[in-house]
Amino acid sequence: MIHGVSIKQLKVIPDDRGFLMEMLRCDDKLFEKFGQVYMTGCIKGVAKAWHYHREQVDHFVCVSGSALVVLCDWRSNSPTHGRVQEFILKAPAKDEDKTGSNGDIVLKNPDSGNILLKIPSLVLHGFTAFECEEARIINIPTIQYNYDNPDEFRLAWNSAEVPYTWPQDVVRGG
Repeated sequence: MIHGVSIKQLKVIPDDRGFLMEMLRCDDKLFEKFGQVYMTGCIKGVAKAWHYHREQVDHFVCVSGSALVVLCDWRSNSPTHGRVQEFILKAPAKDEDKTGSNGDIVLKNPDSGNILLKIPSLVLHGFTAFECEEARIINIPTIQYNYDNPDEFRLAWNSAEVPYTWPQDVVRGG
């Protein structure tokens, strides 16, 4: 695991109306502070990559489709400097063919892939839709976006500086 990266397994609680899934609570061990909440989407064949933040910490949760999220430890003083790690984040999805004996909704992936991924500052990251047409991620960063002086630094999606090759179906960045 890349130093400082954390995963919180998310519990999905289904019932006959749908489901509930908490993402991040102020009493979670990995919670630092709240900046804002936003949703970002990426279509199949595009990598939203690469970028990092000097101060901001991100908390990614996939809420639609599934996403391949790739991290590269860009921190020169890190014990995992240069390491690349992939994560598959999946949104909870109803299994159309199944209903529980009590009438509750049955989910296709009740816990597998339903994670919150904490991405430390200075760790390059990007994502793409994985085995779906579009993936949507909710991010809960620790710092609100500053339009006049963004804490966001970019490299090209296919930069030779990053030791990673996106899957063959990824043909452009954004």
